[in-house]
Order: sequence, then C-alpha cells, then structure tokens
Amino acid sequence: MPRSALYEESAVCADMRHEQRMYKVFHITSIVCLAIVAFFVFFSLSFIPGMISKKAWLSLILWIVPMLLFVGFFFLFRKLKRRYNVSYDYTFVEDELRITKVFNGKSRKYLVTLKADQMLQIGYEGSNSYERLEAGLHGKKPKYMTPNREPAEGKIFIYIHYSSSIEKTLYILECRKEMLEYLVFAAGRNKFQPQ
Repeated sequence: MPRSALYEESAVCADMRHEQRMYKVFHITSIVCLAIVAFFVFFSLSFIPGMISKKAWLSLILWIVPMLLFVGFFFLFRKLKRRYNVSYDYTFVEDELRITKVFNGKSRKYLVTLKADQMLQIGYEGSNSYERLEAGLHGKKPKYMTPNREPAEGKIFIYIHYSSSIEKTLYILECRKEMLEYLVFAAGRNKFQPQ
C-alpha cells in the first residue's frame, strides 16, 4: 500500500428518514419564526414612531418583547436542526486522517486532522485496551466522530488514542476494515491493539 494512498469513507446516520424529517421540521419552524419577525418589523415601521411620540412605553415593550422572543426561537430552532441529519466524512491521505462533519448533506465543517505519527494507539472500541484508555481519561468523554451508537452493517467502531501538542484525546470512528488497515499501516503495526 503506497504512503500517498487516498481513501475516503463516510459514517451516515442509520435512521436517515427520521433524521431528515426532524431536520425539515426544525428548518421550517425557524423559517416561520423569521417570517413572524419580518411581520413584526413591517408593522413596527408604522406603529412605533407613534408610540414613541406618545411615550406609550408599555405598549412599545409589549410590541417588542414578542418580536425578540421569535428572534430567539429562530436561532434556537436553527441550532437544533444542526443536530439532525449529520454525517461524518473521513479522508485518509498522505498519512493524515481528516475528519469533517456534514450537515444535511450540504454544509461541511472541518473538525480535525489526525497525523499518523501522533497516533498513540489504535484498536476496536469495546476491547480491553479501549476500556483501559477510557478509564484513564479521568471523567473526560471520548469524542464520537459518528452519528450512530451502533455500527452500521459492514462497519466497525474503532478508537484512535491521539496526542496533540495540547492534550491526549480518544476518538471513536465508524468505518470499514479498509480504513483501519490504512491507519495501522500509516501509524505502525506496533500501535494496533486488537484486544
């Protein structure tokens, strides 16, 4: 296997239909909230100058508070929709694993690049070596780079114990055995812990 090999894989949600439906619900709800805010702003142009001139502060507050509430709901629903229909892309190239989070199959957010020479240990999630590493995290949680809590058919959960210049982190990936082979080849067979 050449060192400059390129291998790409994705971890997509097992219940895609439910995830897409929830994404659409929050997306549409956020648009409705934005439309209501636009309605408030449009009518504010005619009502608020009169309220200010009459110093009807209570009416002004009663008009602005619901508008601010709907602005808050817009941002809340927008944030909630990004929790649904999420997948992860793994790209292995030139001894680096690049992990990207994908929202609704459209927008992407780069998360991390794991360099093979900084991988301390690689193995199967749930193995004895994984349990020992997880116990040594002192309350810190492993970082799941998958939307699923059970591997999809034909895939496995693996862990990568990684050391950056700041800290040591335990990453969980959902991938095929081919990805594991690329990682082990790049990091070195002595870093692979099968048990």
